[in-house]
Amino acid sequence: MTVESIVFDFGGVLIDWNPRYLYRQVFRDEEKMEYFLSHVCTPEWNAALDKGKPFQQGVKELLPLYPEYAEEIKMYDTRWEEMCGEEIEGSVRLLRAVARRYSVYGLTNWSAEKFRITLPKHDFFNLFKGIVVSGVEKECKPDPALFKILIERYGLIPGKTIFIDDSFPNIETAKQLGFQTIHFNSPEKLKEELSARGVVLD
Repeated sequence: MTVESIVFDFGGVLIDWNPRYLYRQVFRDEEKMEYFLSHVCTPEWNAALDKGKPFQQGVKELLPLYPEYAEEIKMYDTRWEEMCGEEIEGSVRLLRAVARRYSVYGLTNWSAEKFRITLPKHDFFNLFKGIVVSGVEKECKPDPALFKILIERYGLIPGKTIFIDDSFPNIETAKQLGFQTIHFNSPEKLKEELSARGVVLD
């Protein structure tokens, strides 16, 4: 199929985001850290932040439920930047390569307030012709609503657009909407997949 546009997810594809980068500094015991991230500051709670809930509100709601973790909960907001690892260099190189010939867009589940902090730290964001952020739109992947905002805002043709994401549910939604898809595992595999689709990388 012809490729006109390429859509990148950010966390896990271009930026190595993981709350464990922070909480391994906080908890001495790995098992206790995993309990905290699965039972206190849960993925579901974080998803509400990605969907636009202010961090201060999210923290305030948890504090009376888990007073024994009060300081650790507050850190999810005050030390959030320590959850962001390095750029995934191989992926960023591929982004720079494809941006020379194709229109590139971003579709990310990210808190609006935290994305404003992240945006100026990575010059590769300047390559994107458009970025749709869940926290701004109050919709999250894998809900088709966020994808439809991207399609309609930038006039994308899903059949001529490759969507790249490390989350399988997000990939499934993109397929249902007619996108060409690549489930991200590594920059090396991504390069192979792009080449197989006829994407020019030099």
